[in-house]
Amino acid sequence: MYYIYFLRSLRDNKKYTGVTSKSPYQRLEEHNQGSNKFTKENGPYELVYYEEYMCKQDALKREGFYKSGIGRKVRDAIIEAVSARGGPAFPPEADMGGG
Repeated sequence: MYYIYFLRSLRDNKKYTGVTSKSPYQRLEEHNQGSNKFTKENGPYELVYYEEYMCKQDALKREGFYKSGIGRKVRDAIIEAVSARGGPAFPPEADMGGG
């Protein structure tokens, strides 16, 4: 399984889009521990949304879309809709396996 995920900074509201074969919750934890420069400088983060894919190539294409001009607008609309409902989209206790 592969996942596209959106994180939102609790400090400055910046957004991060990533792809992983791990559980999105595991990646959230790694980002909050400073796993890369951007998230280290802008965290802590919350997981706002994720999508699941069977094929790595499909997940990478979707990540590319969400990082494009129109894709960012779609991503931001998703994040706004999730936030309007009191987000994040998925409860933290949802068990997605060990990835």
